[in-house]
Amino acid sequence: MTAVIAPAAPQDVAQLRQLYFDVYGHGYPVALGSDPAEMRRLIDDPHTHWLTARHDGTGRTAGSVVVQTDPGSRIGKLVGLAVHPDQRGSGLAGRLTAAVCEDAFATGALDSVYATVRVVTPGPQQVFARHGFQALGLLPNAVEVAGCESLALFARHADGVLARRAVVDRVPAGLAPLLEATRRSTGLDFGRPRAEGEGPGEPSARRGAPATGPMELITAPGFVGRRFLERFPDPGERFFPLHVPNAVLTPPDGAFEAYADLDPVAASCSLIAVHPSPAAASGALEPLMAAVTRAGADYVETLLPLADTAGLGAFLAAGFIPSAVYPAMRRIGDRFHDHVVLSRTSRQIDFRATAVSEPLRPYLRAYLTAWTSTYLPLPEVAP
Repeated sequence: MTAVIAPAAPQDVAQLRQLYFDVYGHGYPVALGSDPAEMRRLIDDPHTHWLTARHDGTGRTAGSVVVQTDPGSRIGKLVGLAVHPDQRGSGLAGRLTAAVCEDAFATGALDSVYATVRVVTPGPQQVFARHGFQALGLLPNAVEVAGCESLALFARHADGVLARRAVVDRVPAGLAPLLEATRRSTGLDFGRPRAEGEGPGEPSARRGAPATGPMELITAPGFVGRRFLERFPDPGERFFPLHVPNAVLTPPDGAFEAYADLDPVAASCSLIAVHPSPAAASGALEPLMAAVTRAGADYVETLLPLADTAGLGAFLAAGFIPSAVYPAMRRIGDRFHDHVVLSRTSRQIDFRATAVSEPLRPYLRAYLTAWTSTYLPLPEVAP
């Protein structure tokens, strides 16, 4: 039976909710598949591209896909790709992916679209790889769906964007395995940046962050949003596309404020910005992780420019693992700047249930190398 692809409409919400239930059961952690009010808001949002696939004749919803965009950063996120179980293997997932990307890029308002892809089966990875997306890294333990799952980062760029990447002349030594994995998987050239500091496995890289007192967690979205804008009045300092802080973490003495997008349903937390600087929080990682774990998040990630050697070094020293690279993520003037995702999980990582496709295997090896050298110090042998 042929499926017709068309924009979603408010009257589709009930069938869309049923579709996501049929695909994921009660475990889907994203509001666009479970919250009717949020679904209607997104359907009406001019910055959101939502397509559905309906059976020709019956009108029953067979598939769905969404690209949410952040106009200020010229980035989109593909989410909610779902195909009814009786349509699997029909090519419908690929048709939806191609159609929604064509719609999103046709506006001329986007430089790239990214997606975080489940790795419990190889099918979703293959769909994205066949439609212009490149594998950019792994996010271990990133989300709670049917249990704790790892995700893969994929991105697709508009024509000509990757050719205008800014050159980075120095990076922390701890990023070397990830950059090499990206080169092997995508063919992208990072030049020959000078490696600074000690590499993974060296004494300072293995040293844990010093313990501090308990962390205070404030989860008041309105207050946090206003405070965030006061602390970061310059839009250039607030670059974390499609994430809005709803929580702030601070030690009792107020030495720093860490702004986060905390999602207990997905068991994840995105660390958006730290005031006065990322380095200010590096000595307080353990209580920060303890606070977000108590709030229901086992996974914390942050995003930093590849050129921010000091910030990257601070998080590497604090036990964050370089997980993914997003090339040409941010446009400044006529150049595009690469960014790095660093993550840390408080739950044991188990890759036995993952189906890692060939483009992702270099990233798995790089992650295991970085994690081992950070958390499993080499035995010291007395002379």
